[in-house]
Amino acid sequence: MTVIDHLTLEVTDPAAAESFYTAAFGLGERIRVRAGAEPSAGFRGYAISLVVPQPCDVDSFFATALAAGATVLKPATKSFWGYGGTVQDPFGTIWKLASAEKKNSGPATRQVNDVVLLLGVDNVKATKQFYVDRGLPVAKSFGSKYVEFGTSTIKMALYSRKFAAKDSGVAPEGSGSHRITVGNDAGGFVDLDGFRWEAVPA
Repeated sequence: MTVIDHLTLEVTDPAAAESFYTAAFGLGERIRVRAGAEPSAGFRGYAISLVVPQPCDVDSFFATALAAGATVLKPATKSFWGYGGTVQDPFGTIWKLASAEKKNSGPATRQVNDVVLLLGVDNVKATKQFYVDRGLPVAKSFGSKYVEFGTSTIKMALYSRKFAAKDSGVAPEGSGSHRITVGNDAGGFVDLDGFRWEAVPA
């Protein structure tokens, strides 16, 4: 089974980005940064979701992200599926903060149950098969609407690009580099939508 070990975000100021991600989310080695200056405009085609236990954890991560310099794309609100919203960090990455619960059962713990890479792709069915062929196990699949893969450290899900942008609170138009690389144990490759994967050294 292919395992996603970490995500590397390409930023113009790695030191500032390290400080932001530590202060805002505290995810350790799961989120890494490196210098990158490839041009990127508009929606980069992905968001990173932090799934947390309850609404007060969503609010806690919102507060630290905004204090560190993020901007709100969608305020945290209740919905039929739970509670959550999205922010964009100072370096362009979109973060979805969400809980399946609508009510708090205790104080915030800032525990992160799951880190999920949400990819907006041109053809969900074709991209699903591409990743199945590379060893990613399908955990959930709803035709051409949504596919979720299970991995031990970071999960991944596919939406259409249009829906991914709407879910994030941005316009779907975008061009240039995705500015993200997926560290994994299956090797280096580029997927159908140009997302780069690189092998994790043994």
